[in-house]
Amino acid sequence: MEHGGDLISYSDFYDGELIDFSSNINPLGPPCGLYEILSNSLHTLTIYPDIKYRHLKQHIADYLKCKVENVVVGNGAVEIIDNFIQLFDRVVVFVPSFIEYEKRGKIHEKEVLKLNYTEDFKIDLNLLETNIKHGDVLILGNPNNPTGLRIEREVLLSIYKIVKKKDGFLLLDEAFYEFCPEDYDSIDIFKDYDFENVGIIRAATKFFALPGIRLGYGCTSIDMKKAYEIVELPWCVNSLAEIAGSYIFSCKDYMEKSKSYIENERRFIFEELSKIDGLKPYDTDTNYMLIKLLKWNEEYVFNYFLKEGMVIRKCSSFQGLDTSYVRIAIKRREDNLKLIETFRNLERM
Repeated sequence: MEHGGDLISYSDFYDGELIDFSSNINPLGPPCGLYEILSNSLHTLTIYPDIKYRHLKQHIADYLKCKVENVVVGNGAVEIIDNFIQLFDRVVVFVPSFIEYEKRGKIHEKEVLKLNYTEDFKIDLNLLETNIKHGDVLILGNPNNPTGLRIEREVLLSIYKIVKKKDGFLLLDEAFYEFCPEDYDSIDIFKDYDFENVGIIRAATKFFALPGIRLGYGCTSIDMKKAYEIVELPWCVNSLAEIAGSYIFSCKDYMEKSKSYIENERRFIFEELSKIDGLKPYDTDTNYMLIKLLKWNEEYVFNYFLKEGMVIRKCSSFQGLDTSYVRIAIKRREDNLKLIETFRNLERM
């Protein structure tokens, strides 16, 4: 189980509609009004998108509060990650993390160095400084997947200084950024450095609940952007994704409502799961939660939930985690209540 969201593979095991706790999508759905805009824009499918994405990049720059000259786009965040990887000699990752960091590196025949997070899933700065070198790209989830933890501001600056000193490159995958507490904005931090030796990636997939649109975007230095554009595919963003990007970033009420909802629900779920014997939920900064199973293994719990019409994420495919971990997404309250009650029933068995 390398990725969540694959409900088709399990549809024959439950007679009804499955609730997907395996993929971490905003449960409130896309911003209101977007469907109507997209349905009225189908005529754009008969022409090519702007190959330079001038209007889209301007909307993104306005949203991110950076210069349009620093903006890159892609067919989802994973394509941008793939493009950046092609520009470096070696890929450095901390595990557990999103499997595509390592996988894309190997596909491009890059050396991949895997370093371990500490027991509490933090970055060992001494370990990083010992191993990072010229020509490396260090890819970090911020927040990380599957742990849900965001890098503390001062730690992030320390990481950046280490990487820059060694003439490496720091690539931050911030696909879940908008779900996090508003303690800092990495784009605001690194634009003071002109994004030198750093790239920051975000996406419409998770927060704006648009995984099918495939719109990724980010910021990097002007020089790195020029190198990036050499390897990127032409017309990588489709017309409907371009139109969505011209709308969603102005939906301020939707953003505030989503942030507030997720914050309340993650606190509620964490408190309730912490009461259940046999579970150790980890605190999280985003819209999903890693859970340590103290009495069962992932396969047993996965199948138990599947019989109840829910798909959760098995985590043994994340290097650094064994079969005693699962990950769950934060959904609507009625679904979250069903998840909690199913864990309680599991405890009673």
